[in-house]
Amino acid sequence: MIGLLLLVIATASEPSISLQGDLVQGAVVFGRTDPGNSVQLDSQDVRVSPEGLFVLGFDRDASAGARLTVARTDGTSLSRELSIAPRDYAIERVDGLPPAQVTPPPEVLARIRDDSRQVREARARDDARTDFAGGFHWPAMGRISGVYGSQRILNGQPRRPHYGVDVAGPVGTPVYAPAPGLITLAHDDMYYSGGTLIIDHGHHLSSTFLHLSEILVAAGQRVEQGELVGRIGATGRATGPHLDWRMNWKKARVDPELLVEPMPASP
Repeated sequence: MIGLLLLVIATASEPSISLQGDLVQGAVVFGRTDPGNSVQLDSQDVRVSPEGLFVLGFDRDASAGARLTVARTDGTSLSRELSIAPRDYAIERVDGLPPAQVTPPPEVLARIRDDSRQVREARARDDARTDFAGGFHWPAMGRISGVYGSQRILNGQPRRPHYGVDVAGPVGTPVYAPAPGLITLAHDDMYYSGGTLIIDHGHHLSSTFLHLSEILVAAGQRVEQGELVGRIGATGRATGPHLDWRMNWKKARVDPELLVEPMPASP
């Protein structure tokens, strides 16, 4: 969950800025500056709302430093170096798997490429909406069975890290919108992720839900926080029923678990 409030108090001749969030790898950080100011992160333009709200995201392997620059329309600016703390990630080695479970057969490669294209296009949206501003709730309740950043080495081959948090639960367990947003992808059957749903929260920040058994909303539909959007499943390449919740800011894959309260203990 968000645990750090970082305030940068500028002088009268400099722009003001405040940041809320953990400055660690995988974090989403919410910022506020004076209306009309522009913001850059490492020379990359960041959308700023008319009220001065903006979002920053840091990937799993983000470097130790990032430069944040805030500029007024009169040309005055404030630049600060942000220190991004590293994290330790779990590494698991699994050997003796059949080759087909490690590398997909050639006949499905075209399907995988098309799935990736659809997801990439759905995540490319950069709306002015600030649906993220009200905070995030868990989309489903259950045992956390997988964490962000972990990685498997299958038959000696390093696989892509896991970029989400897994919530285990029976097939049919309700899945709710963690924050308001716009549905940008609703696909019943992708090769790896099965039933796949993407909710855009504005400012290039989105949630993705994988392995759903049922999707109850459609692309283009707006949803509110807590609205029922789907049900947990084991579709795609899943070893058991669970919700894989992922989040992206621009091209950074960020950790949803940093945005919510700790998962309540099971009865």
